[in-house]
Amino acid sequence: MEERPELRSLKSIGLRVACLTTLGLPLAACLTPTPPSDLALSTPEAFRQAQRRAAAPVARDWPRLFGSAELTKLAEIAQAENLDIRAAVARIKQAEAQYVLSSAALYPLLTTSDNASRSQSSGALRSKTGPFRNTVNNNFSLGLSASYEIDFWGRNRDRSDAAKLQAEATEADRDTVALSTAASLTNSYFEVLAAQDRLAIARDNIRTAERVLEGIKGRLAVGTTSGLEIAQQETVVAQQRSAVPPLAQAVEQTKNTIAVLMGRTPESVRIVGGSLNRLRAPAIKPGLPSELLLRRPDIAAAEDRLIAAGANVEVARKAFLPSIQLTGNGGLESLVIQNLFRPEAAFGSVTAGLTQTIFDGGTRQGQLDLERGLQEELLQNYRSAIISAFSDVENALIAVRLTTEHERLQILAVAASRKAYQITEQRLREGTIDILTVLNTQQSLFQAQDQLSQIRLQRFQAYSSLFQALGGGWTRPPELVTSIGERPAIINTLDRRPPDPLVPITTSPSRP
Repeated sequence: MEERPELRSLKSIGLRVACLTTLGLPLAACLTPTPPSDLALSTPEAFRQAQRRAAAPVARDWPRLFGSAELTKLAEIAQAENLDIRAAVARIKQAEAQYVLSSAALYPLLTTSDNASRSQSSGALRSKTGPFRNTVNNNFSLGLSASYEIDFWGRNRDRSDAAKLQAEATEADRDTVALSTAASLTNSYFEVLAAQDRLAIARDNIRTAERVLEGIKGRLAVGTTSGLEIAQQETVVAQQRSAVPPLAQAVEQTKNTIAVLMGRTPESVRIVGGSLNRLRAPAIKPGLPSELLLRRPDIAAAEDRLIAAGANVEVARKAFLPSIQLTGNGGLESLVIQNLFRPEAAFGSVTAGLTQTIFDGGTRQGQLDLERGLQEELLQNYRSAIISAFSDVENALIAVRLTTEHERLQILAVAASRKAYQITEQRLREGTIDILTVLNTQQSLFQAQDQLSQIRLQRFQAYSSLFQALGGGWTRPPELVTSIGERPAIINTLDRRPPDPLVPITTSPSRP
């Protein structure tokens, strides 16, 4: 059977493209990637402040573990309505749209053109003497055009992969914002409770100071004291009263802060509060440092951006190579519409072209250097995120341990101060103690009680910080963990030394 002419033409074009493509292979061999700094980062076997044991992630709704129904409800509303979280969700949509745009080059571009035209030419241009007859022409066409860049070097795929990883990074950013919001709201709620505790203590101290003042005035009536002692005790009463407005201000303003975290106006939120004494300290197992690397959304975001930077380096490298473009168009064309669908009305063409930039003033080299510099920066950001995560957990564990011990000792100090004050108050009524001793024991008790409330606040905030440092129950999605070796992980741009096995970054093999 004789080969059709159009098939012979297509084969000829294909052979030419193949020959031209081979000219770019030496260029590809010359463009060897320059690896950035060593990725390997050793991780400790265990946290210094915890046992060497694996542990499951903490609960995602960890604020409820403090035993406050109000805190649990406020945290749930904040996760649903916080405006920063919603803004982060909007950024995810933008990144997903950018991924779609970046992936468009992987597919052919198809366009259609349907035309119908009618033209009339002047008869006076065809004859000098006449008769003059105008000529009317009709033209009907249905056309389809297609263009496609062959992704021979994988450049378009790398660009698509980079955009996908950026989208994944924005999702991790959203989870980081959500975790930060939960921690901020929890800490603010603790501050409300602490301020309410301190208010209750201050008001109780006012009553105590007033009772002592009345006792001193009673001694003045029998001549066993002077106006100086009365004035000193009045100063104590005034000081305790002056402590109330700042604490009341702190309560109301911190409630407003909570309302903002919930995405609501202050007047629309009612927070009752209560006391830190009613909360319970949750039991937390920090697990192993290596587990932390898959449970911190900020580390995941840094990792995604680092891998995306590797893909962008590949895009810049492959810009030095030729691009192969295929275009084709075809359709039907006729002067009369009844002949438009006849086989003879068909037309078409196929074109293949290879483009190679010879000189661009250093634009491509500059872009490559830029992407490599950005990759190096993101590599250091990734390492910094890991080290900071370890430090956050260690600091939180230290704070939990030492604030717990501090609170225990302060409780003993309050008990001793209260006992001393009770003895002095009894002797004051008996008239067998000097006023200076009464003043000192009063002040010691008042300060010890107030300090206990502040230490208790620090302890609960230390627990909140520990939850946040451990990732707040977030874990890398299983599909990303299992496919991490298949991702365009810093393709060809990292050195081939084996990284630390605890660092969740691996390099995928190069494309052929």
